[in-house]
Amino acid sequence: MIVDIHTHNLHPDAKHISIINLSMEEAERIYSSNEKGYFSVGIHPWFANEYNEEKLSTLEKILSDYRFIAVGECGWDKNSHSSIEFQTYVFTQQVHLSEKMRKPLIIHCVGCYNELINLKKQLKPIQKWIIHGFRGKPQLAKQLLNVGCALSFGENFNIESVIITPIESLFIETDESHLSIELLYNRIAKIKNCDIKSLNA
Repeated sequence: MIVDIHTHNLHPDAKHISIINLSMEEAERIYSSNEKGYFSVGIHPWFANEYNEEKLSTLEKILSDYRFIAVGECGWDKNSHSSIEFQTYVFTQQVHLSEKMRKPLIIHCVGCYNELINLKKQLKPIQKWIIHGFRGKPQLAKQLLNVGCALSFGENFNIESVIITPIESLFIETDESHLSIELLYNRIAKIKNCDIKSLNA
């Protein structure tokens, strides 16, 4: 079964499993509906300055729903209006939620990989940390893999990073791309010299 680990397409291909990433507003609507599907929700670093205890409580309530199978996207972005310190605080609260709810993290990280790696070592989480839309070089990929992170590859990726990523730590996503998840699976399978079924091992 092909799995799109992270998409913003609210109407993905029904032939495959897609984890649709939602804003808090979208997630609250889904939570109050009978709509079927798999979803993720979190506080994006672009909106870290909107964080408060009430929003965290709402996030926990939404994540209690079985349809919400991952926390995020959340993390760091050097282009955010919030300080890196505050982004770290907001992210850490979501790490605690991830551990409490036993659901993996979908991580957005732009220019802050040292912070990510250091926090991963410090917190020693049990739940999987998945770096979404990874485009970095193999040197960075190795550092992240060495601390137990998984990497998710989308339309734009570094071929060498795909080559060195073990299949058990590799995910594939469409994110905001117009390309199909099947096409991306085929591209990755060709690079890994394996069939598509093996990518879900």
